[in-house]
Amino acid sequence: MCIWYSFFSLFLFILYGVDKAQAKINGRRIPEKTLHIFSIAGGFLGGLLGMRIFHHKTRKPFFLLIIAISFIIHIIFLSVLFSTFAHN
Repeated sequence: MCIWYSFFSLFLFILYGVDKAQAKINGRRIPEKTLHIFSIAGGFLGGLLGMRIFHHKTRKPFFLLIIAISFIIHIIFLSVLFSTFAHN
């Protein structure tokens, strides 16, 4: 699980950095949908760090909402997963 979250967080962090760099030069941007999908897949920590470090998408509250919802979903998922294995 740690590898999963680390991979998606690092990847999403990089995507935020690339998207910010492209935004500065009017280059080809990463679709918002892609950023949301990687956040939901487990990269929410990288997305949050990317927002803070690159100062990117900070004026779009929907991005923070997606990250928060992703975090909550994964906390619930992990709680259910670990409680299931703890009882077996």
